[in-house]
Amino acid sequence: MSTRTDSTRHDAAYDPYASVRETTEGKVFTVTGQDWDAVAQEIAEVAEERVVVNMGPQHPSTHGVLRLILELDGETVKDLRCGIGYLHTGIEKNMEYRTWTQGVTFVTRMDYLSPFFNEAAYVGAVERLLGIEDQIPERAKILRVLMMELNRISSHLVAIATGGMEIGALTVMTIGFREREKILDIFELITGLRMNHAYIRIGGVAQDLPPNGIERLRELVAWFKKHLKEYAELCNENPIFKQRLSDIAHLDLTGCIALGATGPVLRATGYPWDLRKTQPYWGYETYDFDVVTWDTADAYGRFRIRLAEMHESLKIVEQCIDRLEATPGPVMIQDKKIGWPSQLALGPDGLGNSLDHIRHIMGESMEALIHHFKLVTEGFRVPAGQAYFAVESPRGELGAHVVSDGGTRPYRVHFRDPSFANLQSAAAMCVGCMVADVVVAVASIDPVMGGVDR
Repeated sequence: MSTRTDSTRHDAAYDPYASVRETTEGKVFTVTGQDWDAVAQEIAEVAEERVVVNMGPQHPSTHGVLRLILELDGETVKDLRCGIGYLHTGIEKNMEYRTWTQGVTFVTRMDYLSPFFNEAAYVGAVERLLGIEDQIPERAKILRVLMMELNRISSHLVAIATGGMEIGALTVMTIGFREREKILDIFELITGLRMNHAYIRIGGVAQDLPPNGIERLRELVAWFKKHLKEYAELCNENPIFKQRLSDIAHLDLTGCIALGATGPVLRATGYPWDLRKTQPYWGYETYDFDVVTWDTADAYGRFRIRLAEMHESLKIVEQCIDRLEATPGPVMIQDKKIGWPSQLALGPDGLGNSLDHIRHIMGESMEALIHHFKLVTEGFRVPAGQAYFAVESPRGELGAHVVSDGGTRPYRVHFRDPSFANLQSAAAMCVGCMVADVVVAVASIDPVMGGVDR
């Protein structure tokens, strides 16, 4: 016989839904928010040692749609299993019914905290299949790096903010979301949207910086240099914060390699694995930045890595701004059979294609109109084959495996999402710890369930 609880017990006298019932698994306690001591006392009367608790999927500390099935002995975790699939969208399957370019609008919605990295992995794989990697304009590559590094900062801000919230450090949460708003404003300035951008396109990017883009970016960098240090002042040597995170959710290098964990989880063991250095792409080898590592292999080390990586990303953003000023040119491949939609730019009304482009395809050239129509509705063909392209996302290695049968739509697309891989390590981190430390462990992994379920 086993004993299960579903949250925290309420007495049936005043909560008719909080009852105790017998099932094939044993006695089940429906628990809804009372003190844990009441549950422990009830369980002790049953003389059962094994208690199975469902944490989530609605609990905010389990990132909304993650279910953790905990087997407890008192408050000590004896086993942990992750229940996933509550956010399944079928994105990978849906992409088989859309053109190659339309696929970008799907993948940007997977890991919704780092959409540019989803776009980058997919676009990089398609460009590899097309054989056009060396034809991407230099300015487009710089813009891609710029947007990804800004996105890395915004994603780490959410990781630190929500992690702080889950252990009661509400000031960390409020300033984290304050800083993130600044970056989302820049995303909106450049792409027109705060999320779901579809900005990184096959062959380049959707559009160039607006006229005041460089100025706004420099203002953002100056603002972040002033405010990022607040996290270090609040948390780094805070004895309460350190005690809550240090030696919690430990996972050494052997465990990371065995479970396929990457990103801050892996680098917290001291192993400097970062695809921007080990397998560079889009000119990352030409940027000056350091791979941040830590040597504690615990939740505190992962926090310190994310904090330091924001400073390194800010260094890369500064270099991108300097290069953009010195690198004019197009932001989309010159091959008109691939660049889609060709010559996209904001018009005087702030929306849609440039008037010059509309005038050309609608009033000057029937051939241009026909080509534009076919390119947008049918799409271009990608040679048969398969390719894998990986980028270093805020959570680790994010890779896209793309298969083509020679048509205008993908035959198969599959993502190697770091949230999915890293979440496997939750059990290894939590077995033997206390119930309260499970929340810290999950927060230190920083899983985004849109990337897990796809």
